Amino acid sequence: MSELLEPSVILPRAGDVMPDDVPPDDLDESEGLLSSISPGRMALKRFLHHKVAVFFAVVFLIIVLMVLFAPWTSRYPENFRLPPINGKVASSPPSSEAWFGTNSKNFDLYSQIIWGGRVSLFIGLMVAICASIAGTIVGAIAGFRGGKLDDILMRVTDLFLAFPTLVLLLVLRNLFDNVPWLSPLFGDLRSVRFMVLLLVSITWMAVARIVRGVVLSLREREFVEAAVALGSSSKRIVIKHLIPNSIGPIIVAMTTAVVGAIVAESTLSFFGYGIDPVTRTSWGTLLADAKGGVITGQWWLVVFPAGVFVLTILCINFMGDALRDAFDPKQTVN
Repeated sequence: MSELLEPSVILPRAGDVMPDDVPPDDLDESEGLLSSISPGRMALKRFLHHKVAVFFAVVFLIIVLMVLFAPWTSRYPENFRLPPINGKVASSPPSSEAWFGTNSKNFDLYSQIIWGGRVSLFIGLMVAICASIAGTIVGAIAGFRGGKLDDILMRVTDLFLAFPTLVLLLVLRNLFDNVPWLSPLFGDLRSVRFMVLLLVSITWMAVARIVRGVVLSLREREFVEAAVALGSSSKRIVIKHLIPNSIGPIIVAMTTAVVGAIVAESTLSFFGYGIDPVTRTSWGTLLADAKGGVITGQWWLVVFPAGVFVLTILCINFMGDALRDAFDPKQTVN
């Protein structure tokens, strides 16, 4: 042959069929070369693949926006007493003046649900953030250091987890209330701040166990051994390597903590140990006010607050399941 063929890169032409294991989005259209996908982008693609979770995420976003902009989305100010409706001074059924009816104080139930969502979602979010931070620190230290420190921290965690949640909440509630030097930190017994700190004190243990298990599996990996060989301190390894690689389980644990905090606050309020209903409204105080509503025929006192409460919990649970699958490296996007 007069000339030799030189090796060249064969670029895909229009109409060529790509292999099944190469997602089209991963192809650089200008050069035809495969580009890497960040873990965050891959997790987002897996999450968007869960259509039901995306739907509930949109519903949850609508609920959050309505609660966040309560002065504009609610019909009346918080704890605004309506004039008599159709001759009834309290507990009137749904009407044009009160879409969801009124409660025993003649407050508009629709507005009360929105204002109460502010308190309940705030408690759930703050408890999840604070518990995740505390649990991540304890779990990362216990998992990385191991030995006696790990045994002590995990035995304390197991001790708290062994008690029934409601019993533990009531015991800690009375304990914190009877310790004088804790009063400036926790505030009033029926305040939002006290409720947040009380729930954080029992929520961090579950996050700690999850993070510890992840760290135990990561500390023997090659990148950790390489960091140790390069002389990195334990603090740097935990902060720069172990915690960032545990972010997926931590986020999933946060969604679980949000649900647990909202349910716990509602349970305490239902039994009269939660937020003071005179000063603030929460979904728990609305459910507590609905006691006996069905028996007396006042169905709207139960249906609307419980419906919004259950819908919110469902949204968070579906998003948590989708996030768990999204951060699982074994999952593939079809």
